[in-house]
Amino acid sequence: MKTTTLSLMLFAGTALTALPAQAAGSLNLICSADVVICEQMTGDFQKETGIKVNMVRLSSGETYAKIRAEARNPKTDIWWAGTGDPHLQAASDGLTLEYKSPMLDQLQDWAKKQAEGSGYRTVGVYAGALGWGYNTEIFTKKGLKEPKCWADLLDASLKGEIQMANPNSSGTAYTALASLVQIMGEDQAFDYLKKLNGNIAQYTKSGSAPVKAAARGEAGLGIVFMHDAVAQTAEGFPIKSIAPCEGTGYEIGSMSIIRGAKNLDNAKAWYDWALKPDVQSRMKDAKSFQLPSNKSAEVPKEAPKFEDIKLIDYDFATFGDAEKRKALLERWDREVGATAN
Repeated sequence: MKTTTLSLMLFAGTALTALPAQAAGSLNLICSADVVICEQMTGDFQKETGIKVNMVRLSSGETYAKIRAEARNPKTDIWWAGTGDPHLQAASDGLTLEYKSPMLDQLQDWAKKQAEGSGYRTVGVYAGALGWGYNTEIFTKKGLKEPKCWADLLDASLKGEIQMANPNSSGTAYTALASLVQIMGEDQAFDYLKKLNGNIAQYTKSGSAPVKAAARGEAGLGIVFMHDAVAQTAEGFPIKSIAPCEGTGYEIGSMSIIRGAKNLDNAKAWYDWALKPDVQSRMKDAKSFQLPSNKSAEVPKEAPKFEDIKLIDYDFATFGDAEKRKALLERWDREVGATAN
């Protein structure tokens, strides 16, 4: 497709937005979801618009660090997906741009609240609850009991069987850290994490890596977002998903335009496009089973439903604050990470 002119349909049957010729070149995107959905989204957008997407896959924590380091000369136009806390932190730091998409009215309330709470510097694109996935074959072979609660993960029989990500690089692991603080209180949560450390085989860089390791038989259990565990089940691996009995946190996967974006028109085009119901309905084709933010998008039958899970009233404002994140991560480094196996 030639990119000298471009007309991009942003709404099915409603508005037609013409991008200026000079904007129809390229887009620099950081994607913080699984690489399969990142590639599918990138390919679909390029096919539909003719805009060339330069996509880099980075975890949420890594992305936050990158755009902060490049604030004076941004190399990124838009950041899609990944947990909402780092997106909110970037918004509070003034690293992202205010943008009110014409798609906002079509979104779920939790997605709109994410936008409103950030001064419209980010928006919710999907949601998913935190939990874990364990390899049923490994557990059966080793005679391990199914862990139904956070407390069960401290059982001595699980020593060396658990993987979770490092909260410095992974938004998933930061959500776990913040969730435990909200469930137990900060001091009790860190006591728990120090005990859990004895059962952790590895702290990974990526949030979904632990359950992929469990699927391959390299670990017994991965602490992850439940939709990432479900994705492994859908691939045919013997993974069972668990929502912890004490309650759990959840993510609002988000999207933000970077302040100083060199390809701003194309960033807005992606932003509006990614909120369309048909685009979000196609995410399941990449084994991506989150809850979509557009009310009209198809909810995958495999997606863990919020109504079936004991969710905490996750405090996005507090734990999306940059200073709070810094303090929690410094304490984790000092009390947990420094003693990691």
